[in-house]
This record gives sequence, C-alpha cells and structure tokens, in this order.
Amino acid sequence: MKYRVVHKTEYLYGITVSQCHNLAHLRPRNLPAQQCLGHRLQIDPLPMDLAEHEDFFGNHVSYFSIQQPHQVLTVTATSEIQLYPGNDQLALENDMPWDEVRVRMADPLTDTARENRQFVLDSPHATTAPELADYATPSFPIGRPLLEAVADLMERVHHEFTYDPGFSTVSTPLAEVLSSRRGVCQDFAHLAIACLRSLGLAARYVSGYIQTLPPPGQPKQPGADESHAWFSVYLPDVGWHDFDPTNNRVPLDEHVTTAWGRDYADVTPLKGIIFGGDPGHRPQVSVDMERLPENNAPPGEQPAP
Repeated sequence: MKYRVVHKTEYLYGITVSQCHNLAHLRPRNLPAQQCLGHRLQIDPLPMDLAEHEDFFGNHVSYFSIQQPHQVLTVTATSEIQLYPGNDQLALENDMPWDEVRVRMADPLTDTARENRQFVLDSPHATTAPELADYATPSFPIGRPLLEAVADLMERVHHEFTYDPGFSTVSTPLAEVLSSRRGVCQDFAHLAIACLRSLGLAARYVSGYIQTLPPPGQPKQPGADESHAWFSVYLPDVGWHDFDPTNNRVPLDEHVTTAWGRDYADVTPLKGIIFGGDPGHRPQVSVDMERLPENNAPPGEQPAP
C-alpha cells in the first residue's frame, strides 16, 4: 500500500505574536514494514531558524522559530509512505505467558529490562493505578499468552468505551475516562498503556494516521481524516506489537506510524511557545490520507523553505 498524507495545522492568534519556537513530529518513521518515500514541510511565515534531529526514541523532529510579527501560522506536512504487508505469525509462534513476561521485565540484570524499563514506569499521561490493574485483570489470568491477553483487553476497551470527540482534552485524567467510559483514540491508547503498566508490562504510545472512509455512496470530504493514536506492548525476544483499541484491530497495512514514546507528550505533532498572541487560541487541523497507485513516482526529499 502506498499513501500520501497531508497534515495541515493553522493557528489563528487574533492578537499579533511577536515570535514563536516550535517542535514538530510530522515525518513518518522508516520501519521494516514502512518506508517514508518523501517528506516536505511548508511553514508560513518563513522561519528564521530550521533544524532537524532525532529525539531520544529515534523519532524525526523538526525545530523552527519565527521571529517576525504574525497573526497566522500555517504548517503543512506532506509525506508519501510505502507500507508492506505485515506478518504476525512470528509473534504468535513466540508468544509467552504474560506473567512470565512481567518477571522478565522486573529483572534489572537483563538487557530487555534495562532497555524497556522506561515503558513500564509512569509517564505524565499514563500513570498506573489500582483501579486500572483491576480493569485489566479479567483479560490476564495467570498463564495466558501475552498477545492473546492484550488483544482481549483491546477488544474490551473497544466495546465498553464510547468514542466521543467532545468528551476529553489531552489533560483529562484517566480516572475520568475510566469512570465515564468515553474518550477518543488518544484516551483509549493511554488507558490501555496504563492498564498494562499497572500489571508490570512495557507499553508505549504510537502516533500516526489511519485512512477513514466515507459512508457508502458519499464522497470523501477534504481534510476529513485525522491523526491517530494506538499502543504497543513489548514481547521479549520478539519485539513490539501494535494494537488499535479505537478500531479493535492489529495495525498492519492501513496505519502510518509517525512517532512513538511514553505517551502523547513525547510525540505531540506540533507544539511550541509564543510571545504575545491570544492565550485562548485553538489550532485548526486537517488531514488528508490518500491511497496512491503503486506506480506513482515519489516526490523525493525536499527541504522545508
């Protein structure tokens, strides 16, 4: 599968901003099953400074600063991505009891525990709690294979929680999400991550995109796609395995991975600080994800202006 993703963010400040400094996680990663064929970042007004680097988790990060007065900031990221058919057979054949995985993750002498312990510990948006362990427990009887148990947890979250875009913000506590049984993809990912961490398992947050399809017989509206979030769990000797509780599926060839980290705060698509402006401003975000014919030529690497 080949896709083009156009992610546009527009800030309308109302009051003039004298300058701003920003970080963007908008370029998709290169992975065994995913290749970023081309990426272009367009920024208006033109930034005075622009730099790119990899963060602690290996995500691609763009830093830019605008040091001229402005009332509108527009950031458009255009990416072309090739996805390759996934194969879960290796993970399924090497699955192991989740309680055995917990013991291995708790052993500080193993390379596995040292490298991935950070994903067992609390993070700002995914903190452990007894009530989260209680919610997860029915999916995790002793001896059950890890991936089987996590798939059951994913399915329960999908069926027991209502997708409600108006319910939460990034700062909504998980306790409120759990009690209300409502939220969005970001909440469901954080909830599952915190449940797994509450059981001593390593879980991380994944940001990216998934194509949405219009109702039968209706045309797709421009900008109707959205950025998406799901989670991964670590299986020793095999690696990380993705789960999407919003759609109750294992991501294979429809999910584009942009970045991963401990939670949303590590991989925010665009964040920054401004001097001046309206503190109550809200960005307008639109995403278009289009499937391309396989013989479509990639745009190549193009530097941001």
